Amino acid sequence: MNFWLVLGFTGQALFASRFIVQWICSERRGESYIPIVFWYLSLAGGAILLIYAISIKDPVFIVGQSTGVIVYLRNLVLISRNK
Repeated sequence: MNFWLVLGFTGQALFASRFIVQWICSERRGESYIPIVFWYLSLAGGAILLIYAISIKDPVFIVGQSTGVIVYLRNLVLISRNK
């Protein structure tokens, strides 16, 4: 397996794990809840997937991931301002 494929799967695993974390946290609270780790997993997975998308030169994937990374960063900034 080559480096880029491993990197892509790693990014996808991080990105997908955010939903599992959110589900577990919501179940524990008994209500829908998005923990801060959700945004960190989103950012890490999205950034890795963006790097992967750039490496395979897929413009659709690049635009999708780059806009997502901006949103995840913005949410983390907003959260840090409210603390």
